[in-house]
Amino acid sequence: MPSYSISELSHEFDITTRTMRFYESEGLLSPKRDGQTRIYAEADRVRLKLILRGKRLGLSLAESKELIDMYKPRGNNEAQLIKLLEKIRERKNILAQQLLDIQAMENELNGAEERCQEALNALSK
Repeated sequence: MPSYSISELSHEFDITTRTMRFYESEGLLSPKRDGQTRIYAEADRVRLKLILRGKRLGLSLAESKELIDMYKPRGNNEAQLIKLLEKIRERKNILAQQLLDIQAMENELNGAEERCQEALNALSK
């Protein structure tokens, strides 16, 4: 079975070794130890990949951990998939609201900019 050092995985996924130690302290990764050396198994590599994917999707570490922990290698993982869909939909709703908020702010800024420009033009006359 392949094994990886902390530096190999940190380079592969372009994260710091400090980040990996943080994930370990949060119970997301559990490498074996050879003295002070951390030895990561393929399962740790997959978990790290899933943690980073969850991060890109906007999931918290707790949410990622919950979803990863729900995985059953020999099960149908229906509960995990349902939970993931729920999280995806929640995140999409949040993003949709943020987009509306950004558009409203952009309209406000455009209006303020226009009023300032009109005031400057009136002063120039």
